[in-house]
Amino acid sequence: MEQKKWTLDIAHSSVEFGIKHMMISTVRGRFGNFRGEITGDPDDFNNIRAEFTIDVASIDTGNPDRDNDLRSDKIMAMKEYPQITFRTKKISGSKEDVEITGDLTIRGVTREVSFRGEYSGKIKDPYGNTRFGLSASATIQRSEFGVKWNMILEGGGMMLGEKVNLYLQIEAYAASAASGSKS
Repeated sequence: MEQKKWTLDIAHSSVEFGIKHMMISTVRGRFGNFRGEITGDPDDFNNIRAEFTIDVASIDTGNPDRDNDLRSDKIMAMKEYPQITFRTKKISGSKEDVEITGDLTIRGVTREVSFRGEYSGKIKDPYGNTRFGLSASATIQRSEFGVKWNMILEGGGMMLGEKVNLYLQIEAYAASAASGSKS
């Protein structure tokens, strides 16, 4: 039996992050360019698989100088590692408390990461497409992915926090034969 393929609705999806700056505030950012391949039935957690690719060049924190610094060799090393990838290995739990475990690769380093979140279920949109939504988050240790640059502050502490919070908001659709892929 052929697996159903889902198209990621980029206009209604987001990949975001947050990290402590100088131990007193949280800087938030997003990646504007990402894509994904999703197959299976999202109502059957044992049956669905997904792979996502994020372009590091699309990082946006609202400050171009900071964004260029994040793309540099000391942080994301974008020229050598232009993409971040995530591939699911296991999805479990319930709609209200779903756990998505997979391999996250940043700067060429792959680690298993578990996202926790909520699966919104499937709906039929006005164009005849079936859609589903998912929101999830995870916390990673940036040094485990080779992002080790930091600066000691005069009064103690570090410029960048070790923990990075990741946030995903996914909306995907399977086009009906009659409607095409309107979104």
